[in-house]
Formats: sequence, C-alpha cells, structure tokens
Amino acid sequence: MNILNRFDYNYDFLGKRKLAVIASGVLMLIALASIGLKGLSYGVDFTGGTLVEVQYSMPVELEEIRTLLHSNKFEDAIVQNFGSTTDVLIRLGVYEDMKNDQISSTILALLQQKDPNVVMKRVEFVGPKVGGELVEKGGMAILLTLFGILIYVTLRFEYRFALGSIAALVHDTIITVGFFSLLGLEFDLTVLAAVLAVIGYSLNDTIVVFDRIRDNFLKMRKQNSEQVVNRSINQILGRTVMTSVTTLLVLLVLFFAGGELIHNFAIALIIGVIVGTYSSIYIASATALYLGISKADLMPVQKEGVAPVDDRP
Repeated sequence: MNILNRFDYNYDFLGKRKLAVIASGVLMLIALASIGLKGLSYGVDFTGGTLVEVQYSMPVELEEIRTLLHSNKFEDAIVQNFGSTTDVLIRLGVYEDMKNDQISSTILALLQQKDPNVVMKRVEFVGPKVGGELVEKGGMAILLTLFGILIYVTLRFEYRFALGSIAALVHDTIITVGFFSLLGLEFDLTVLAAVLAVIGYSLNDTIVVFDRIRDNFLKMRKQNSEQVVNRSINQILGRTVMTSVTTLLVLLVLFFAGGELIHNFAIALIIGVIVGTYSSIYIASATALYLGISKADLMPVQKEGVAPVDDRP
C-alpha cells in the first residue's frame, strides 16, 4: 500500500469553506491595499542603477562598508556578501550627475582608502528605461501565464474548474506580492521568477485535486457534490502534505544557508508554497462548488443511439 494512503482521513474541509473564503478575502484586501498605497520596493533590476562586485583579501565587516558609502553621498547603497565573506556586492540607485564609470571608480577609491587590496570584479548598469520595461514585461508575463492556464484547464476539465484554478492562482499571487509590499522587502527579477514558480506549483497541486474530484464524480453515485469534493481532498491529503513539507524543507535550507542574494527568492517561494497548498484545498475547490459543479458536468457526452452503461442489460 502507498504510504501516502495508509490513513483514511475524513476532515470536513469544505464545511469551513465560508470561513476560509472570508479569511482569504481579508488577506487579499490587505495585500491589495498595501500594494496600492505603499507599492513595491523594486530592486535595481526594475528601478535602474549600478551593481558593483568587489573582492577583499580577508573577510570584511559589511557594516563598515555601509557606513563608509552612506557617509559619502551613497545613502541608498545596499551591501551584502556574494558567495563568500570576502566577496561583496554593492547595489546603487541611479545618479544622474555621475556617469557609470565615475560611480564605479568612486566606489573603488572609497573602499581602497580602508583596504588597498580591494579588487573590482565586475560592474553592471541598468538604465531606468530598461528597468521600467522589465516591470511592464514582468507583469505581462504573469497575466499571460494565468490566461494560458485558464485555456489549459478549461480544455482538460471544465470551465468551472478552470475558473476555480484561476481564482486560486490570483489569490496566491496577490498574497505573495502583498507580503513583499507590506514588509518592504526588495522585489527584483529573482522574486518575480519565484512568483511564476509559485503559480506553477499551485497549479500542479490544484490539478491533482481536480483529477481526483473528476474520478470520484464518476465513481461515487449517491453522494452530493460537496461530499464528493470533500472526500477527494481527504484522499490526496497525504500526498499534498508530504509534497509541501519536503519542498519547504529545501526552501528553508536555501533561506538560512543560501546567502543574502536568494533570501527574498526563498521567502517568496516559502509564502507561495504555504498559500498555494491552502488555496488548492479551499479556494479552487470551493470556487468550483460555488459555481455549481456537478456529476452531470463531467459525464462524457453520449453518442446518439448508444444507451448509457447503466441502462444496458
């Protein structure tokens, strides 16, 4: 017997769907209010600016570098280790009164005042126009992804399931992005990639639930729609929990041991996995139920002149 199916769960998930929908609605309103009022703290990828990577011969205190740069007209400088304690990454905003090469040379000169052995490894510059285009294209990527998923689920299942899956994905995306807005965490291309990964993860969970619901609608003849959906969720609960827990373990390792550069990436995925697992159970399935999904909607179309199986002798 499959270890994930050893226990016969019988939790009444959908009996609490009204409370879950209300809680989700409140969270989404908070997230949308934060995004609308505070906005997102975009990284250099989106706002434009300069990225400088330098290497020290010995481990260095990041706070000393921050203090040095902040006291020399680089107040927005973000300083973090990159791979090791001797490699330092410095992110700067746009300075219209200075050329790109002037910014990097000024930064290097300031650092060499404290340590003459500092070596510059690379310099990257993103113009504000390019950053603005990345914001626009990133948003468009999310919208096109959702639209493609809507078409796919409609063709594979039924339009009520498609709308349920889209409701869950919109729910996950808004809450994940709203979390970054509310806490003022930096939103860059790695976080955008994490949001797209969350959409894929949540969709996979939702498809597994919908597959089982469709099978059970054809097998469980006497139960109503809510009972069938509830039973289906309980049957795949072990698989859902196991998948989520193992994924979260990997993400926690990335968060604590992966370094500063992927902290926000890991945070976005952690929030997304938790919310995505929840939405697959409550939002996607509950939406399909509210839209009136039933056994009749999933029965194969009978060919003219061919009697249904139940009516045959």
